[in-house]
Amino acid sequence: MAREKRPQRISPKLRFQIAAFVLAAGLAAVLYGMPQSGKSGDGQSDGAQATQAVPVAPTADLGPFAVGAVANFVPAREPLDLEPIEFTDGEGNTLTLADFSGRVILLNLWATWCAPCREEMPALDALEAELGSDDFLVLALSLDRGGIEKPRAFLDEIGIEHLALYHDASGRMGTRIGAFGLPTTLLIGRDGRSLGRLVGPAHWDDGDAISLVRAAVDAGATGAAAGG
Repeated sequence: MAREKRPQRISPKLRFQIAAFVLAAGLAAVLYGMPQSGKSGDGQSDGAQATQAVPVAPTADLGPFAVGAVANFVPAREPLDLEPIEFTDGEGNTLTLADFSGRVILLNLWATWCAPCREEMPALDALEAELGSDDFLVLALSLDRGGIEKPRAFLDEIGIEHLALYHDASGRMGTRIGAFGLPTTLLIGRDGRSLGRLVGPAHWDDGDAISLVRAAVDAGATGAAAGG
């Protein structure tokens, strides 16, 4: 007589990880979708933001594109200014997001100790290969503590070909944008303002993700042409 199979139990550690992820996604949705006293949609206090500038180009309504692989993408209620946090590139140059003004940026915060970050990196590499241009860049920013050699070695190990290496050893970028967990990904318009975010990993090489990014790129290009 065959033994009855007992349902597999979920370990307390896994339950904690799932609960933490759900909480992070829920907090991001609240911060982006609901007005709060003294808070912006990016989780920053109004006083911590830089002086708001008039957008250089109109942005698309990204809500309809938050489906499928990027269903967890939460559009900002309005484009939001981001503080110019410094980080370095693979050559040791100091940069801020302002150095990429004029391009739509997919800012992905990751670390080598974050398993979901490691798993989604090839998809980000594929997205950069598909859409990377003078109009768009995937900026995968490592928040690993210490030197840049650890994230460099990881990218080399898994054969990343199209993503450049960027590193913020201080972790300030994650703190100031209110990243409750990793990975956290922001879609940033040509004027350097956040258009929305996705908490957790995603299949960024999927057609839904590509459509989301193209909507932001096309809207900015159309507005820039009209303004010029």
